[in-house]
Parts: sequence; C-alpha cells; structure tokens
Amino acid sequence: MNTKQLKWLSYLTFIVMFFATFGGTVVTKTDSGLGCGHEWPLCHGQFVPAHTVASLIEYSHRLVSGLAGLTAVAVVVAFWLYAKKRKDLRMYSVLTLIFVIVQALMGALAVVYDQSSAVLALHFGFSLIAFASSLMLALGARKMDKDSGTGLRKESVSVTPAFRNFVWAVTIYSYIVVYVGAYVSHTSSAGGCSGWPLCNGKIIPELTGSVGIAFIHRLAALVLLIVVAIMAHYAYWMHRNSRELRTLGIAAVTLCLLQVFSGAGIVYTLSKPELYIFAALFHNLLISSLFGVLCYLSVRVWQLGKEPAEQLKTASNV
Repeated sequence: MNTKQLKWLSYLTFIVMFFATFGGTVVTKTDSGLGCGHEWPLCHGQFVPAHTVASLIEYSHRLVSGLAGLTAVAVVVAFWLYAKKRKDLRMYSVLTLIFVIVQALMGALAVVYDQSSAVLALHFGFSLIAFASSLMLALGARKMDKDSGTGLRKESVSVTPAFRNFVWAVTIYSYIVVYVGAYVSHTSSAGGCSGWPLCNGKIIPELTGSVGIAFIHRLAALVLLIVVAIMAHYAYWMHRNSRELRTLGIAAVTLCLLQVFSGAGIVYTLSKPELYIFAALFHNLLISSLFGVLCYLSVRVWQLGKEPAEQLKTASNV
C-alpha cells in the first residue's frame, strides 16, 4: 500500500468519524438517546428498529459508530504495516481506535444505565478526541503523500519552547471549554442566559443554577478566543518561513471566531426548534474542528522544535 492509498484511507476514516460526531450531536439535541429504550446493541428487542424518529436517529448513530470502529481498525493495520517510519501517524491511528472504542462503550452504558450530566459530557469529550485523532491522521497522511510526491526538503523552522508550551496550554484549555459546553447541553442550561453578548441584560449575572453554568461557558469561550488569537498572532508573525504554521494559526482563529458567533446563534434560536437544531450542530462541528486543528498544531510545533536539536546533534557527530 503506497502513501496515496494510505492518504485516502485516512480521509475515509475522518469522514466516517465526522458523521459519527455529527450523529452524536443530533442524538443529544433531539433527545433521542433513549430512542431504542434501555437496550444495546438491540433496539426495542430488534436488529431493525420500529420506524419512529427517535429510534431511527439513535440506531443510525449506532450503525455509523460501528462503521467508525471498522475504519479505525483498518487504519491501525494499514499504517502499522505500511508506514513503519511514521511513528506519529501510527500513534494517531491507535488513538482514533482507542477513543472510538471508549466512546462507544460509554454510549452503550449511557443507554443501559442512567448517567449523570457530568458523565454524559465526558462521552462527547471522548468522541471529540477520536474525531481530532482522525483529523490529525488525515492531515499527516496528506503531508506525507505530498512530501513523497514532490521530494521537498523539510522546512527550516525554529519553534521556541515557550511557543510550543503555549500551544499545548491553549489546546488543553480548549478541551476544558468543550467539556463545559457539553455540560451546558446535557443540563439544558443553554437558556440560562437570554440575549447576547450580555447575560440576562447584565455583564455579570447572578451565578446560580443554569444561569451560572451558561455564563461560565460564555466566559470560558471568550478567554479561549483571546488566547487562540494571541497564539495565531505569534504563529503568523514569528514563523514567516513556515506556511504550515501560519495556515494552522489562521484556521484556528477563524474557527474560534465562527464558534463564538454560532454560540450567539444558539441563543437567538432557542425559541425556534427548527432553526436551533442547525445552529447547535454547526456550533458543535466548529468546536470539534477547532480542537482537531489545535491538536495537530500541538504535534507539529513539538516535531519542528525537535528538528533543529536533532540536526545539531547529527552535525556534532560528523
């Protein structure tokens, strides 16, 4: 299997993971989590469920998640057999498989046993890591195929430990923001703050109940926008000779801006269910994409930061 075939296999895995993440959001936003009752893997005692909307949504999500598991197994086998020199891509494939399994098990437990909102939020968090891993695999495989086809030399990029650590901190913080957002969703706290950008007409409302949960998420999202903008600034202006880092920085800040405005869209469509579902889906897919880009950027700054040290070590041994 050549690099082009590996690339397209990684693309397929990412697409399936995209729809698995999309389907999970649909299940949550339409309250279809128990569309098949407290049964798994059967749906109301059948392999083919009754034609109710909730059961079809839940069962379709299960099928797509199962397909995601199969493609995850395929990429692990393929990359471990045919990309032995790319430890990073092999790691992405393994992470994809591990977290697909973890989120599937958590989804099954959520169906069979009643779970708290905090645990249900973790389910989305683990599915997000699976999605991000598949995105990193697709981006890495694309770069591998491009480099092998053009024979381009590696970019000479100097990444400081300070910038690398800052990118890592932003990525970790983004995951915390995602978890808080998932908690808002599973506690039905989105309506705690009416209006945007103010919360119930106040800069700082009374932090009780759903109002406090929704406001904390808004504040966390604002801080995320600020730190991502700072990170993108340094990625762009400190790395003029790296088109890759500059592009990833621009992509991150663009996705973060869109995510903030899509959050506003959720607030203004709460009273319109036919529009709210689309606003919520768009919001979740944006934050999933942002987290994936930040994860890939975290790995790339680590890799690029190591290359000068390795080159210096090689030169000293000559």
